[in-house]
Amino acid sequence: MLRQRSPVRPLTAADHDAALECCARDRVANAFVAARIVEGALRATPGSLLGHWVDGDLAGLAWVSANVVPVELDEEGVAAVAARIARMRRQCASIFGPSDQVTGLWQRLGPSWGPVRAVRTRQPLMATTTRPSRIGLDIDEAVRPARPDEVDIILPAAAHMFTEEIGYPPYVGSDRGYRAGISALVRQGHTFVRVEDGEVVFKADVGSLALGCAQIQGVWLHPRLRGQGRAVASMAAVVELVLDGLADEVSLYVNDFNVAARATYEHCGFREVGSFSTILL
Repeated sequence: MLRQRSPVRPLTAADHDAALECCARDRVANAFVAARIVEGALRATPGSLLGHWVDGDLAGLAWVSANVVPVELDEEGVAAVAARIARMRRQCASIFGPSDQVTGLWQRLGPSWGPVRAVRTRQPLMATTTRPSRIGLDIDEAVRPARPDEVDIILPAAAHMFTEEIGYPPYVGSDRGYRAGISALVRQGHTFVRVEDGEVVFKADVGSLALGCAQIQGVWLHPRLRGQGRAVASMAAVVELVLDGLADEVSLYVNDFNVAARATYEHCGFREVGSFSTILL
């Protein structure tokens, strides 16, 4: 009896255009994976993208590396990808993406992949194409792209943000790998900062950029400045800078319980366009 070929297989460089077309069905929700494709993941990290094929067409994807991120997977695709990656628990630190797909994956993987550090069931996915200046917001003119010589002062701010958000520090021992990631974002012009007296007091990064959409991550305001209304003007500056040439749409996702952050983003013109979930393993 002939063995039926699995509907899930690793994508190759030959699948580049089809994979991006799949992501483009919802460029906001799929910005993370689209950016990895644009950055050359299909050549640099073969096997990191799995495709779900139906009747010869690419129906959905999943990024499978340190994170598992589903793209356009229907119920059949979720089941097929979950079966494919069921034995890969040790290499994955999180599952995140559109809530329905993440929930479907976790229902199948949870019994063998648990326990977890945290489950963020609802994280509003927000986006805007409108300049904050057009809706009358003040723009923090001191927010600007970071310079390569500022990595040393960006690192503690980035590490503080990561620890607050995730619950554990981004590195133990050497900061070499973490520093390299920060340096790469700065070189690309994807980190924005406000510096006061040689200290970073505000930062935000474009973590993913593809298909005309920039996804913001790592937004952080120094604790001593919180509650003073400064976050809106600083975040408005980031949106303006991104819309100046990096992208025509700016997006992010935020924990639903972070009321202050959600209010800041809404003031800046962001509107909810979907829902993400994150499983921290």
